[in-house]
Amino acid sequence: MKNFKELARSVINIEQQAIKELLQYIDHNFEYACQLMFNCQGRVIVIGMGKSGHIGGKIAATLASTGTPAFFVHPSEASHGDLGMITKDDVVLTISNSGETGEVLAIIPVIKRIGATLIAMTGNTNSTLAKLADTHICIKISTEACPLGLAPTSSTTATLVMGDAIAVALLNARGFTADDFALSHPGGSLGKRLLLRLSDIMHQGDRIPIISEDALIKDALVEMSLKGLGMTGVVNANKQLVGLFTDGDLRRILDLKIDIHQDNITTVMNKSPTMAQADMLAAQALNIMEDKKINGLIIVDEKQIPIGAMNMHDLLRSGVL
Repeated sequence: MKNFKELARSVINIEQQAIKELLQYIDHNFEYACQLMFNCQGRVIVIGMGKSGHIGGKIAATLASTGTPAFFVHPSEASHGDLGMITKDDVVLTISNSGETGEVLAIIPVIKRIGATLIAMTGNTNSTLAKLADTHICIKISTEACPLGLAPTSSTTATLVMGDAIAVALLNARGFTADDFALSHPGGSLGKRLLLRLSDIMHQGDRIPIISEDALIKDALVEMSLKGLGMTGVVNANKQLVGLFTDGDLRRILDLKIDIHQDNITTVMNKSPTMAQADMLAAQALNIMEDKKINGLIIVDEKQIPIGAMNMHDLLRSGVL
């Protein structure tokens, strides 16, 4: 019986070595290729056939999502009309491990005639594609992880890693920020974590649990029950937040000699409540709540006047959690 674990470890070790071998190719050619893409006035067009095409699609997607406008064009489709997508202002990144892929080489003369800049990414510096390109990024590996030496394994991994290296180098050069990233990832939980702010999910107006610092503990309990957020803020005569009382605080005072009908809320409230601002990212608020082990926040304006409230259930409903 085959030792699947041993074979798997062998594959991983071989591919790790292939990645290490890439370091020698982060040279002046790599730097020049990045500079060409950084200065590109059009789009980066990624082209590759077969497995290189699949990797090329991912590289194009990574570039596009990190500040470098890019898309993938299949070389066969390019020969049947899709070359019309390429302009003289574009940079074409062609991927071929051998550098001799027929479908890719067939469209190079047209790309040259259009006037687009050509970058080749191959495992053979002496290949036709490498020689035709304006610059060449080497992705040569010593051995494939496939025991037959046939199926693209280490070579595709190396290509993918080199693509990531290019994308991240360009991201950093452009000063690309988390806010920029959010604009291209509005969907799903990632987009919500990057875009959603407390102003989008907080309870406002009459839905904010608030009582006066002159109120009794029983008044706080009534307000908490009515608003259903497990807490109530306490404000002074100037409407500024000066305290917070929560379900947890209620449990902690049960063993104390407290008369909820007679004692003032200021005797049991938290006098140093954690506050938040409306423009705070919901994900940031989540981190604060987890760090402080609290379940809710009162949102205040610049004068410390409450303008909203939210709890962990609101984050759950919003999809941030």
